[in-house]
Amino acid sequence: MTSPIGGIKGIGGFSGVEGISGLGGFSGVKGISDNTESTAATGPNTDFAGMLAQGLETVQANQKKASDLAVQVADGTLQDPAQYTMASTEAALGLQLTMAIRNKAVEAFQEIMRMQA
Repeated sequence: MTSPIGGIKGIGGFSGVEGISGLGGFSGVKGISDNTESTAATGPNTDFAGMLAQGLETVQANQKKASDLAVQVADGTLQDPAQYTMASTEAALGLQLTMAIRNKAVEAFQEIMRMQA
């Protein structure tokens, strides 16, 4: 049986993330090094923050593209309605992935706060 999100590839915007494995977290995240000199100059979370910002911008761009194509479908100017279907699905999957990442981050934060109490 295949996973419903097992075939998500090329959502775009999440560059550097090569794979997401189950609930175990991210595997293959590039751009994080143990070099303390680079983190001292640019801040400890610069790479992740940049990657996250780029991902959110891409999700927003995908949603705008789907919205624009929906207007074209309503106007009757879009030649191939499958383009709208694909753009809409891509935007929905991107939003679902973003929400899943946000939910995991909130859960991790809450767990850390429970450990400190």
